[in-house]
Amino acid sequence: MKMLRAVAVLIIAVIPIAFGQTNTGSKKGGSVEQTLMNTEQEINDAVVKGDTSAFEKYFADDSLFTDPGGMVMDKAQTIADFKSGNLKIESSKLEDMKVHVHGNAAVVTYGTTDKGAYKGKDISGNYRWTDVFVKRNGRWQIVAGQGTRVGQQ
Repeated sequence: MKMLRAVAVLIIAVIPIAFGQTNTGSKKGGSVEQTLMNTEQEINDAVVKGDTSAFEKYFADDSLFTDPGGMVMDKAQTIADFKSGNLKIESSKLEDMKVHVHGNAAVVTYGTTDKGAYKGKDISGNYRWTDVFVKRNGRWQIVAGQGTRVGQQ
């Protein structure tokens, strides 16, 4: 019985410490993980609307993005693709999102099922994405991103 109590006390003591390692809270009262998941959803919603304001807000000026075709673009080039109408996303569903926080840096991975076109060519399909965030001046910003098309199984 003493052993069971000791284990219970240890579990009760360790769980808050373990969660405290990554649940560092944002100004809105949620966890960093939830904040970044909400950010990714906001960006995704804006992409479908063709609205570049989320890119302006969340992408660092020095950010780089590697698209599924292997082209590396900076923030201005990424925004220009949307503004020009070259990239049109009709729908995009986020799934399987995971956030790994490492101090003032975080890596977010997720999948999407997209329907859209790039320069008139259909790019609909399933994709995996990785975004690297850094907290600068109290704000989480994407400094690097990468997308990969997932082949049909």
